[in-house]
Amino acid sequence: MRSSKGCAVIVKLPLMAFGDDPGRNSEMNPSPMNHQQTLWTIGGGKGGSGKSFLAANIGICLSKLGVQVILVDADLGGANLHTLLGIPPPFPSLSDFIQKKVQNLHDVLIPSGISNLRLLTGTQDLLNSADVKSLQRRKLLRAIRGLGGDCIIVDLGGGNAASVLDFFLMSDGGILVVTPEPTSIENTYRFLKSAFYRRLRQSVSSPSVKSLIDQAMNGKKESGIRNPYELFREAKRLNLEDANRMMEETEAFRPNLILNQVQSKKDIEMGFFIRSACQKYFGIHLHYLGYVVYDQEVGSSIRKRRPLILENERCRASQCISEIASKLLQSQMRTSPME
Repeated sequence: MRSSKGCAVIVKLPLMAFGDDPGRNSEMNPSPMNHQQTLWTIGGGKGGSGKSFLAANIGICLSKLGVQVILVDADLGGANLHTLLGIPPPFPSLSDFIQKKVQNLHDVLIPSGISNLRLLTGTQDLLNSADVKSLQRRKLLRAIRGLGGDCIIVDLGGGNAASVLDFFLMSDGGILVVTPEPTSIENTYRFLKSAFYRRLRQSVSSPSVKSLIDQAMNGKKESGIRNPYELFREAKRLNLEDANRMMEETEAFRPNLILNQVQSKKDIEMGFFIRSACQKYFGIHLHYLGYVVYDQEVGSSIRKRRPLILENERCRASQCISEIASKLLQSQMRTSPME
């Protein structure tokens, strides 16, 4: 294992929780939660940062704490959560439900072999298909929420297509996964910028303000708008009501950040730098949820098609993931947003 200094003190999960055999049934046991469902989406930038890996292992951590979890695979680049969980195909998918081959979404849920954890898998290009337009996306999201469970984790995969952005924005909490590499940070910045401006555009009614937002989002120099603050100022001139609504949406937009594959203290601090940059240039309150250290055990678990949390719960990457899951659980049990 490579050295990774600076790992924080970890909130350890009960060891007995990890003693369960992943081959056991995934019966939904009574939950300690207050039955307030939370839907998290994991996305940001292109693929390769570990979104699916983290979605699977965070979901398992929560399920081991007694939280009823549903994992939803909506990765545009190819659904692979089932592979990470060691579940062989074939099985029914979201596409079967969308194409009305299956009438009830409950019939698409498949057992994961882990108590309190079920899987809803998609197929390649699910969200980008002609079958899933804006209205259908909202209906699909309502159907997913209707499945029950305490926590729903949707793996959006990479990319910033309109459908991916909409799912990210319609969730209770969006989580961005980034590695401490320039390309990953740049891709995540583009995703966040696109999501932010799309949220603003959806909140206003004036065509002139919508056009102004489009110019700012596309970086057109003729608009003279260099940042959101200048956008708000110009929007006030055009439509005060829309401008106020935009500022309210900016305040309410509070995505989360996970830094993956960190190898040094400098890498860890990159998360705080990204958070500060988002506040300075966009006025966005980005919550640095935590980091996961680089660990050779990760690659080993993926090759074995066995989740890291079950394969080696004591390795450093597992401990970091456990801490992140604990933070998500704490935020889910609070009524106020994460600070």
